[in-house]
Parts: sequence; C-alpha cells; structure tokens
Amino acid sequence: MSRTEAGEPFFEDFVKTQRFIEHNGQRFSLLGTCDGVLDYVNEDGEIIRVGLEIKSKQTTAAQTSLHSMREPKEDHVKQITCYSLMYDVDYYLVVYVNASKKAWNMTKEEYEKTPDVRVFGVEITEDMKREVLDNFAAITEAVATGEAPKLDIERFGFNNFKTACALDLSDEEVTEIKKQASLAMKSSLPEWKKKKYLEAYEFIVDTREEEAV
Repeated sequence: MSRTEAGEPFFEDFVKTQRFIEHNGQRFSLLGTCDGVLDYVNEDGEIIRVGLEIKSKQTTAAQTSLHSMREPKEDHVKQITCYSLMYDVDYYLVVYVNASKKAWNMTKEEYEKTPDVRVFGVEITEDMKREVLDNFAAITEAVATGEAPKLDIERFGFNNFKTACALDLSDEEVTEIKKQASLAMKSSLPEWKKKKYLEAYEFIVDTREEEAV
C-alpha cells in the first residue's frame, strides 16, 4: 500500500480529494476518494503506482464467471479514469469479489469457471481521460445554458428525478423513446438490458397518463 506524506495508508478518507479541471472552455471539479493506491516495484527497482478498486457482487455466483464477465464494467472503467485524473495513476486493478457461492463443494474445474474473485488490469489512456472530461464539460455547459441533453433511458434506473423527467418530455421525445425501447426488445441485448429499456418507457407513459387524469 502506498503512503501519504504523513505516513498514512493511501486509501479512502485519508486521501479524499477535490481536483478542479478546465476542459473545453468549462470548469468543474472531481470530488471523492479511491479504494487505494499500491506501490509496485519492478525488476529495475522502479516504483509504479497502481490504483485499486474493489467491487462486491452478492446476487449470483455467475456474475464473476468466466462466461459472464470477460472485462470490467464500463461504468467502473470510467470511475477509475476519474481517479486517474485525481491521483495521477495510469494503471489500475479492478477487483470483483463475489460473496455468492455456486455450491459449497465444487470440483477444481467448476471453481475455475466460477471463481470468487476476478481481477482486471486497466491502463488509463489519454483518449479515455478525454472521453470522460468531454462528457463532464458537456454537462457543465448544458447546466450553464439551460439546455438539457436527451434523456438516457438505459440509465433511467439510476435517475433520481424520474417523474420530473417523464413530465418534461415532449410527445415527440416520448415517441423517440418508444422506438428506442422497441429496437432494444428486438435486439440481441441480454434480457436484463432489454428489461431496463421497457421499464423506463412504461414508467414514463404511466407517469404522464396519471398526470393527465
């Protein structure tokens, strides 16, 4: 574990940080704290700082199986990209720890296919940083101009303002969302993802109908 200048371990509240950034003509900040930063010493004695992000899984053992999980989640990669900008760390380990057991007794082959822990190494590139910063700059500009971006129904489940968003949509926007949901249901997306699109559309329609009564 890396250490702060005060000798404290480099993780959680010991290193909570706010970094102000100017990008694409916008100024905003990244605020938060990481799970940790490690010091890796290579064969030449060079110390390379490596970020550590730990994610827990609890629903099913299949979530960390070799079949279901082939790479780290996109949102988690974006999260560690933010930490890269905050802590100047360009290499990261994303560790998924699964508390759900497939069975108490498994063969070696079964366990290898469904391990409790999966670890992915990620190198944060300049393009990845730019993509994250472009997004934040666009959000900051939208707030300043009062022009809201299109409603992202794929992320609707994490929207804390569902009702307000549903009522603010125009009829044309609702029609467009209906098309998105219809295309998603006919696509090769996994069932859980299709369900997210359908549930978002149904909530929007139900909310608008209730308001109209």
